[in-house]
Amino acid sequence: MESPRYVGIEIGGTKLQLVAGTARGEIIERQRFAVDSRAGAEGIQAQIVGALPSLAQQHRAIAIGAGFGGPVDIARKSIACSHQVEGWSGFALGAWLEALAGIPAIIENDANTATLGEALAGAGRGSNPVFYTTLGSGVGGGLVVDGQIYHGSRPGEAEIGHLRLDRSGAIVESRCSGWAVDRKIRAAIERTPDCLLGRLTQGRSGGEAAFLGEALHQNDPLANSILQETAADLAFALSHVTHLFHPETIVLGGGLSLLGEPLRAAVAKNLEPWVMEVFRPAPVIRIAGLGEDSVPVGALLLAAHGAATGCRPERGVDLNIPHQLLPLPAKNERGEG
Repeated sequence: MESPRYVGIEIGGTKLQLVAGTARGEIIERQRFAVDSRAGAEGIQAQIVGALPSLAQQHRAIAIGAGFGGPVDIARKSIACSHQVEGWSGFALGAWLEALAGIPAIIENDANTATLGEALAGAGRGSNPVFYTTLGSGVGGGLVVDGQIYHGSRPGEAEIGHLRLDRSGAIVESRCSGWAVDRKIRAAIERTPDCLLGRLTQGRSGGEAAFLGEALHQNDPLANSILQETAADLAFALSHVTHLFHPETIVLGGGLSLLGEPLRAAVAKNLEPWVMEVFRPAPVIRIAGLGEDSVPVGALLLAAHGAATGCRPERGVDLNIPHQLLPLPAKNERGEG
């Protein structure tokens, strides 16, 4: 007998993904779309209308999970707001998806959804608790404890991006997001126009962080300085996470995580001195194991949980995902991925 199928949806500010898959987070089919933020929420909704009904019907899906790029009210299955695309505030996304596909839906913030994916089927699998931070256009975070997403008192979430780094009001997002790294690179190029980063990003205005990896590969000292500064700020913020929640593993995701080992090693090195001696060694730092699939896989797990519990997200998620689902990331002698 074929196992039940589910639909997972990622709704972001730059991309939309719809996948069909299993309760183990295995993706069977994917449909990906670029998002035009100028078209607002209606533009994204039109893309979903064109793809969801046929995808759900073809795979005989029994539930939908959706990770949304912004604050959500999980009890009402509605969107609180979107900081990137206008028109979502107050939208009853869950009820709309249910009417569109004729099956139950459960919605979550995208960072929480990605955390669930990484904790149960990615780089955090086998660890407990697992903290995840997404380093993209903004900085988000999530915490999974005993297989369940931690929400706290409404409307609380694990908003690491808004942790203050000093009393002047600087927050993690203002220094560690992709946009923050873009600004650092532009400032560096203004000071040193003939630098390698200047040559790599020539003619661009925005998205400069995408070239940081190549500059690091070429051992560019300016690129390394930007990496170290960003990693130090992020590690300082993660020291607060460590003292509050004591995660066994911290997973770095989002666009900046594509820097891979240089970023992981720099954050791990900077984190250790900020952690109380009694809590050392610091949590293991790993790069997201699911890459751009962290949210879609997490959405499939949400959907499976929703189908099993009547779509009551307040009960948490505990799917007992088999540890054999994906190979664990390789560890060095300190247990670092």
